[in-house]
Amino acid sequence: MPLHQGEIPVDEDVVSSLVTQQCPQWGHLPLSRAGAGTDNTMYRLGADLLVRLPRTAEKAPSLRKEQRWLPRLAPRLGFRIPEPVHTGVPTGAFPLPWAVYRWIDGDEAGPQTVSDWAAFGADLAGVVRELHGTDLMGATRAGDLSWYRGGELRPCAEWISGALADCRTIVGTEIDVDTLERMWQAALARPEPSGPQVWLHGDLRPTNLLVRHGRLHAVIDFGGLSVGLPDAEHAPVWDLPPEARHAYRDAADVDDSTWLRARAWAIAVAASGISYYQHSYPAFVAECRARLQAILAE
Repeated sequence: MPLHQGEIPVDEDVVSSLVTQQCPQWGHLPLSRAGAGTDNTMYRLGADLLVRLPRTAEKAPSLRKEQRWLPRLAPRLGFRIPEPVHTGVPTGAFPLPWAVYRWIDGDEAGPQTVSDWAAFGADLAGVVRELHGTDLMGATRAGDLSWYRGGELRPCAEWISGALADCRTIVGTEIDVDTLERMWQAALARPEPSGPQVWLHGDLRPTNLLVRHGRLHAVIDFGGLSVGLPDAEHAPVWDLPPEARHAYRDAADVDDSTWLRARAWAIAVAASGISYYQHSYPAFVAECRARLQAILAE
């Protein structure tokens, strides 16, 4: 089932034709589906490559952004990030740009892969500190490096109020939406941050954090790469167990006001996810519901 209006259908035959026509040196390699997110569909190509295809025309610029900035960021970071190796051009079969990256071994962060959640939280805080401390290299919060999650809360107030109203209808009494809305409103009442703008990954969910030997190994999917305020960057820690979240906050030294705004961003993203994907992406809705329940439990 498509997740978005205007989604471009893709299957193994389409991907095979793209690779054969534009990357004949890899045309003999086996191809297999490697998952899909809200923005891209992925296929593994041989043992060492990954093909990513945007779901809609609106998602395509993120690939170009990654092609431009990831090679410049990688040498400045101590953790592994995706390495683009080919930019594909549109065809009649797939009318959007697409891309090939080096495959990164690792497993999604979760209870079966992380051996010490407190250490994982501290590792994640180190990754965030390093990214936020990386020189902007002339980048500014403009164009494709400007995303709502790096901005202020107030411009999202009307939209998120609507998403919270949708949540009341969708989840009923299972989740205390009234308390979540009070948390959201309390963050809106606080002064907005005034610190420097920094590089942001934008979506540090467990699905974008790869683990090897029980520890954080790599960060993937920089489609939300932007320049902005860091508050929303902390929001996905409510997708992690409490011991990881507490270790993260301690290691990142997040002050109370920033933490409350980060929690508000966590509520906003989860509520809007439930509202938008309620009929099309049940696994993602379950993830959003779990985040809201974790916020209420804390």
